[in-house]
Amino acid sequence: MPPPGAAQRGGPPVASYAAPAQSAPAPVASPAPAGPTSLLPPPPANAIQAGLRAGPEFSALGLTDATARPALVSFRESCPALVNRRDPSGLVQPEDWQRICASATQWPADNAAGFFYAHFETVVVGDGRAFVTGYYEPEIAGVRQRQPGYDTPVYAVPPDLVHARPGDAPVRPNGMTPFGRYDQNGQFTGYFDRAQIESGILAGRGLEIGWVADPVELFFLQVQGSGRLRGPDGSVIRIGYAADNGLSYVNIGAAMRERGLIGTGPGQYPGSMQGIMQYIREHPEQGQALMLQNRSYVFFRELTGDGPIGALGVPVRANVSIAVDPLFIPLGAPVALQMDRSAVSGLWVAQDTGGAIKGANRIDSFWGAGQEARTIAGGMASRGAAVVLLPRGALARAMARGAAQ
Repeated sequence: MPPPGAAQRGGPPVASYAAPAQSAPAPVASPAPAGPTSLLPPPPANAIQAGLRAGPEFSALGLTDATARPALVSFRESCPALVNRRDPSGLVQPEDWQRICASATQWPADNAAGFFYAHFETVVVGDGRAFVTGYYEPEIAGVRQRQPGYDTPVYAVPPDLVHARPGDAPVRPNGMTPFGRYDQNGQFTGYFDRAQIESGILAGRGLEIGWVADPVELFFLQVQGSGRLRGPDGSVIRIGYAADNGLSYVNIGAAMRERGLIGTGPGQYPGSMQGIMQYIREHPEQGQALMLQNRSYVFFRELTGDGPIGALGVPVRANVSIAVDPLFIPLGAPVALQMDRSAVSGLWVAQDTGGAIKGANRIDSFWGAGQEARTIAGGMASRGAAVVLLPRGALARAMARGAAQ
């Protein structure tokens, strides 16, 4: 996310909508007593700080060759990106993937479950409790050249949107400096926010790669991180996350929940994407103000190929690709989910990230394109357990590293 993006794809690409992001409901706070108070410890910055332990036996995962086969196919597609990639979680090394990927190219599909048994070990990150939402590839009305009824621009990356030079801004946990721009005095500053961009501050700079009919649909396409623009003549332009303005993603569904707008009572709306869109359309002025609370803005590039591209640089596949926080789950790692919704239980492969997908076992599942995918993704909010599959030997190495810190 969907930043590429969910989840607002963070390079994409997603979206938790109104569901709380924590793995268990937070208790209601009581009034604090007078006098000194202790500060809560900061949340863990990565998987090693969150804690690691050996997971269940493979037999407990319930893998079969049929259920593991799509994951094997997607894992193979990930291999060219994995074998030379530095993993920000610190859990795997390129040589781990090199050995496994060499085996994957020759492994028979009718023994897919055996591939994962042979090369991986089960690992639980933190307490293992998972919260899973969904994302999809939306299709909205859009054209390449502006015409009547298509007045909302889709922007490519502006040339003045850059990463801060070393020393000009703090380095983020992913090892990168933030996006922003340099002003006329050469000082690094934040980039324009959603309100400024939608008010036209980038207009006339030749950045438009398309125009859409519905700004609300474009907002949610930004949250998903990729999608299709379909013109009245049936032509299709596929677009995907290229960059964002560097400002923090705000979950507008959570904002609605805080205002008492989410629920089943009078004047309340479902916490799904569909419910949030209904509120925005029935209350245009308040809905516009709500969307502007999310100051983050996504810029796109035109895509070619057979699927939206995830943060790993390979196509994401329906019912097998997930977006994760790469500081806690390595991109490329298979992840076994045992959830309270059977549709999302099974073996998935981490191939994407998202601006809203942060922390251990916070996961966004990809459901493809079309109305069914939109319905499933928009209403997905499932809790359960996540087991990460790491190359054999990775757990002992990571635990030794954690003990030495």
